Amino acid sequence: MCSLTHRNRLRNNNPSILTCGVFLDLGIFVSRFANRRGSVVISCPADDNARTTGLPSNCGIPVLTTTPSDRFELGVALTAEFLLQERFGFSAFRGFQRDVIERTMCGGHSLVIMPTGGGKSLCFQIPACLHRDRWRSVDKNPGPRPLTLVLSPLVALMKDQVDALQAKGIDATTIHSLVSSEQRQQRYRAIAEGQFCIAYVTPERFRKQEFLEAISGRLIPLLAIDEAHCISEWGHDFRPDYSRVGDIRRMLGNPPTIALTATATVDVQRDILHQLHLPAIGSELDRCRIFHAGIHRPNLELHIAEVWDEDAKLSEIQGVLDRWSLGSGIVYFTLIRSLEAMSHRLSQLGIEHLVYHGDLQRQQRHAIQDRFMSGRNPLVLATPAFGMGIDKEDIRFVVHAEIPGSIESYYQEIGRAGRDGRPSECRLLYDQSDLMTQMEFLRWSNPEAAFYERLYEVLEQQNDAVSSFGMEWLRGRLCNPKQSDRRLETALAMLERYDVIASPEDCLRMQVLRPLPIELADPRSRGEKLLRDQRKLYAMVEYAKGPDPRAFLEEYFQPADAS
Repeated sequence: MCSLTHRNRLRNNNPSILTCGVFLDLGIFVSRFANRRGSVVISCPADDNARTTGLPSNCGIPVLTTTPSDRFELGVALTAEFLLQERFGFSAFRGFQRDVIERTMCGGHSLVIMPTGGGKSLCFQIPACLHRDRWRSVDKNPGPRPLTLVLSPLVALMKDQVDALQAKGIDATTIHSLVSSEQRQQRYRAIAEGQFCIAYVTPERFRKQEFLEAISGRLIPLLAIDEAHCISEWGHDFRPDYSRVGDIRRMLGNPPTIALTATATVDVQRDILHQLHLPAIGSELDRCRIFHAGIHRPNLELHIAEVWDEDAKLSEIQGVLDRWSLGSGIVYFTLIRSLEAMSHRLSQLGIEHLVYHGDLQRQQRHAIQDRFMSGRNPLVLATPAFGMGIDKEDIRFVVHAEIPGSIESYYQEIGRAGRDGRPSECRLLYDQSDLMTQMEFLRWSNPEAAFYERLYEVLEQQNDAVSSFGMEWLRGRLCNPKQSDRRLETALAMLERYDVIASPEDCLRMQVLRPLPIELADPRSRGEKLLRDQRKLYAMVEYAKGPDPRAFLEEYFQPADAS
């Protein structure tokens, strides 16, 4: 019997109200039609004598009887399986999706680590629909309408998922910086009025008072954190605003929480739980349970080719293109200038392709992504800015023309290949000289304590000059302006994260609010962070030189309880 039936009894012992909307273990089928009196027909495999008043008594499940109302849809999907099949188009759950959904509906917390394309999103999308359907099934005083909040780091990622949900008839929305002011106000009003069962936002949205007022009248039954590795400073894609998520949980009243990622080492897993204030020990529902699906992707062919110059890289790329004439592919570069140089050579050979990097205008990037996703241009040369949220099934190859900065980044990027389960190639072109580029990147992403102190001093003592002369003047005071030094951008983001400076609309009018925190001013702490990142790069070198790529990845991401 479903464990949920023991925990979710009829609200106020009213036999006409079914509060448990998930029966995952009994194979219950809810008919899509109703008789003239409006009673929903429900049957159970344990007794073929279906009754309009509910389930057979030997099922041990509360009876549902209802009449049509403006809050109850006849034929509503009361089971996760029904939603999975009818709304999402899948015949059965994969892996531990069923277990995660049941735990979520019981009010438990989960950290879900699942390979790219493994179906992480269903673990919170189906509960969002079930919470909505449960609310609709209550006839009297159901309370505030539920709204599942999903935190996501990228606008493109949110837009794709919301578009897909809306196409399935699910009332989802997203609010982000690219939405016009008029659209944003309309969506705020709609949320406040009880529309939508799921909303995608970035963590920055919780700084906006209008958003907080819009959700203040809604019940938040679930907080989902997509790409949860962005929370951890130990992770490969740390985003300062994501480290506020623990405070956001408290602001929302510590609702049941599900964090999801494709990549997380044991250290990153622990840091995610710490940052979210989720206990790793305690009672079954109070503690956060880790669901780790491993990294096994048998359809991905992992290859490493040692190269010595750009001619060798071109030859390797041509070989991959010859092997995979059908389907799409991505060739990743670390540097824009390397990407553009290879693009020029491919163009000379008559090989059509797209080029994607962070220096392009936002509209250009969206247009390029759309052309790739539609299949009009199946080949793209890109920096790591391209890919998060790319849900394209027929990517047949991913080539890394330059070594990534960490195993986590590499695994995240190759995970975009072969989502349809068919054979796909992942090829790393290892050139030892590329390591110098990554070493520079590590220095830029890890400003030393002395840099933070100089920046703080300039902002505090010469704030008017910063406002008057701009970012380049500030950069000239702290960095070598002739180098592509990104320490200033990193340091400003961290100062904002620690509330040292305000976040005004005009980024040059930065008001210093408080002293520099010890986390940024301590040379030892900064040095340890740099050393951790250097070790990640060294692990990438070990992978490139090792005899068995798959075995190396499995050992690197080994779950904590497997060691």
